[in-house]
Amino acid sequence: MGQKKKRADYELVKKAKAGDGRAYDQLMEMYHDAVFNIILRMVHNRQEAEDLTQETFIKAYNSINSFNEEYAFSTWLFKIATNHCIDFFRKRKLVTYSMDEPIKYKDDEIAHEYADSDPTVDKKMVDGEKSNIIRQAIEQLPDKYRMAIILRHHEEKSYEEIAEILNLPLGTVKARIFRAREMLKKILKDALF
Repeated sequence: MGQKKKRADYELVKKAKAGDGRAYDQLMEMYHDAVFNIILRMVHNRQEAEDLTQETFIKAYNSINSFNEEYAFSTWLFKIATNHCIDFFRKRKLVTYSMDEPIKYKDDEIAHEYADSDPTVDKKMVDGEKSNIIRQAIEQLPDKYRMAIILRHHEEKSYEEIAEILNLPLGTVKARIFRAREMLKKILKDALF
């Protein structure tokens, strides 16, 4: 993040700390999409992601006085979002579905459909399927590894930013990302062969 952006954020935070609701609204508007995207990648449900995003901004607003200006506002906000997702996962047991059984929905069943394995499938569909396989592999990771890998590869955060967001030592973050990559290699190897 550039110094100019950090200074602009700091000025808005300073005003928000002084009770200026419009300044906080500006911060919320600036960071809504980024926070929403991080949360959506973790929970994979648009409605839940929107609810969690709103709750993240409420928590941030209520904690604005604890913000430390040494850090980027975005890092502090992403840390709140990530911690809120961790709490969300702790509160609910993840529902999983068998790929062989149809999903029951109200009075109907939804059968799984699989991509055609015909070699004439165009490249876009193949790439989409690869992305889907990788996404499913990431979903299989335990929460602590999944969050680290999402922040590193989807959000392109530095190891230092991830350490700050997750409130972990840098070495632990590097170890989790290394371990997550190893787990992904095994999951993908088993899925593809």
